[in-house]
Amino acid sequence: MSDKKNSRIAPSPEVSVVIPCYNEAKNIPLLAQRVQEIFSRLDSYSYECLFINDGSTDDTREQLEQLQSTDSCVRALHLIHNMGQSAALIAGMHNAQGNYILTLDGDLQNDPEDFPRILELLNDYDCVCGYRTTRNDTWVRRVSSKIANTVRNGILHDGIRDSGCGTKGFRKKCVRSIVPFNGMHRFFAVLVRNAEFSVIECPVAHHPRLHGISKYGLNNRLWRGLFDLVGVAWLRKRYINPRIEE
Repeated sequence: MSDKKNSRIAPSPEVSVVIPCYNEAKNIPLLAQRVQEIFSRLDSYSYECLFINDGSTDDTREQLEQLQSTDSCVRALHLIHNMGQSAALIAGMHNAQGNYILTLDGDLQNDPEDFPRILELLNDYDCVCGYRTTRNDTWVRRVSSKIANTVRNGILHDGIRDSGCGTKGFRKKCVRSIVPFNGMHRFFAVLVRNAEFSVIECPVAHHPRLHGISKYGLNNRLWRGLFDLVGVAWLRKRYINPRIEE
């Protein structure tokens, strides 16, 4: 990262990149640099890069404080304790300043190179959900994800093939349709569609993890996701979206 303050950020940036992170100290500087490189080519967009530190116990806070001191496009929020990916994403969404919100996981497995295509699609759609064409994960993560996606689609018929993909883009107005609960990030498209926003899928890249360890396994990915499915199926039937006559 440059030692000079980045002047690309505006008082109200057009794009907010929201990145939840938990014990990703080694990945954060590299990820921030890649986001900066992408927006150096997308010079028609002002942006902010909003990291949400989900109660990390490594040097994540120190890395974020260093980034903020050298790059004015970087903002950091620190949750008071570890609350999970959904909580971190919700905190980021509610504090994002941009009209467009782009999300990535903090482990460098998602690629900011997908941002130009997502922003292009957001000219015509309210929400873009990425799907990983090639998964670079352990067999446990691939199998559990495959089962969860198949069961979820069989019950909710949401048409989303990869609900766990961290690469997403959406207009900020979609945030009001998101019900905050632990596990929300796996049902994002269902909640957005329920509010009658338009949703499209987009193929995105996926890379092997270079640093740190995965925070997900069978217990907190497959079984919890199937349990949440029951609640979301109920919520979808009870959801109300009152519209005022213009």
